[in-house]
Amino acid sequence: MTSFAAECAPGTTPGKIQIASKQPADEDLIIDIRRRDEAAFAQLLSRHLDAVHRYIYRLTGSHHDADELAQETFLRVWQKAGSYKASHGKVSTWLYRIAHNLCIDEFRRTSSDAKATPDAAAIEALPDTTADQESLLAQNEQLLALQEALNALPLTQRSALLLCQVQGFSNLEAAKILNIGRRALESLLARARRNLRNNENLIKLMSQI
Repeated sequence: MTSFAAECAPGTTPGKIQIASKQPADEDLIIDIRRRDEAAFAQLLSRHLDAVHRYIYRLTGSHHDADELAQETFLRVWQKAGSYKASHGKVSTWLYRIAHNLCIDEFRRTSSDAKATPDAAAIEALPDTTADQESLLAQNEQLLALQEALNALPLTQRSALLLCQVQGFSNLEAAKILNIGRRALESLLARARRNLRNNENLIKLMSQI
């Protein structure tokens, strides 16, 4: 299956074999993007877009919103690469902060209560990679249950849990993304996990999909 990043990256051919070489750091790519280097932008896109897209989807519950907001995130990266400062954290932290703020803006724009609606149609459209239809049905039900459990959380708790539990950020990095202190982040995580205390299996599932 072609990744979302491969579909969006400029000048790339899905499936084309790439010769391995030493990969530049994200910070070096940002420097080149400031000079309007499209190859550097394509490389950053390929490296981070799929993960950013998954984060936004889990936050919003909508593939359509995830597509739109992920692309808008990287448009902002292209337009505002000059505003990135290494002293503020890693490039990935900066990327997720842009994505998170765009999600907040979208929730406000649509007058949402910041609880996403599960994208049932998209989940049902997942490719059938097994002949066991009962197994596939059980997986779809788990995905719906996971999204519904996430939707029940306040947006800030949902974001904190996804960033740390799924996206792999440290508490300090997640706090920077959410623009809050580390203790506030840890409090959000504790409340989120307490609210999901009867859904431990769903928490484990988040890191597997």
